[in-house]
Amino acid sequence: MTASNDFDPALDQPELFSALLTPHRSLSRTGFLVLMTFLSVVSFATGIAFLLMGAWPVLGFLGLDVLVIYWAFRVNFRRAAATEEITVTPSELRVRRVSHRGHVAEWVLNPLWVQLDQKVHAEFGIERLYLVSRGRRVSIGNFLGADEKASFAKALLAALQTAKRGITYNPVK
Repeated sequence: MTASNDFDPALDQPELFSALLTPHRSLSRTGFLVLMTFLSVVSFATGIAFLLMGAWPVLGFLGLDVLVIYWAFRVNFRRAAATEEITVTPSELRVRRVSHRGHVAEWVLNPLWVQLDQKVHAEFGIERLYLVSRGRRVSIGNFLGADEKASFAKALLAALQTAKRGITYNPVK
């Protein structure tokens, strides 16, 4: 048995809110392979047709187009690895952002002092969400759509309100 002088009160507190935000990607890996196969076949067939007509450089440019599209999708899939984790307990609000390259940034804020600021466009809805506390402004949920941001903001506001009111424990009946 080991004794430790480290006491972390955040470990003993209930989690009021927890969200793991990830970028949405509508094309699966299988869909990507099907799309790239289709593009390659169509480009190759078109390139051969142009080659037979005597316009041989077109074959190279069509191949280059397929490579550029492949590269763009690979970048898109790499960026999908980014995550943003937001947890709220009665004593802290923690934002942990992991970039697609693996860089980690973390902010710990007191939920009693945090306000959720929203930049709203009249036509498109919520464009940006910010956590504001004591002069610090942390942008969250940048890769969410407007409807997703509205739903997320509503749930996060409810958790912040609960943290500000304090938790009431109901005894077992």
